[in-house]
Amino acid sequence: MILNHVANRLNPAHFETVVGMLRDCLGFVELRRTERSIWLRQPGTNVDLQFSRSDTGHRDADKLRSQVAFLSETPRESLDALAEWLRARGLEAAVGAYSEREFYLDAPAAFVDFVIEAMRPELADYGVQA
Repeated sequence: MILNHVANRLNPAHFETVVGMLRDCLGFVELRRTERSIWLRQPGTNVDLQFSRSDTGHRDADKLRSQVAFLSETPRESLDALAEWLRARGLEAAVGAYSEREFYLDAPAAFVDFVIEAMRPELADYGVQA
């Protein structure tokens, strides 16, 4: 088997806003869309993101341990920019820290079961040949 995509859930009321953020701020392109889901890819990568609309009112208290993770030389600043983009569109968003090199963005009304993480590139330098 070969890894193809990772799926997470979004509140339907904020689905298009989050998709717009990924498209406008991070360059994602739409691969496929159904009534319930969308598949997106960031050019230069080979693992796709699928987001499904979810009406669940339950938010996992431990969702900080489930991330869509990105690399950035300036992770806090990168997430601050995304948070500001979301806030400008009426969505509450906050940036927190796992460490001095790993940060997360949560938009609680939109992200059902995950947060967006940004971390310094050296944290993904595992010394393993792919």
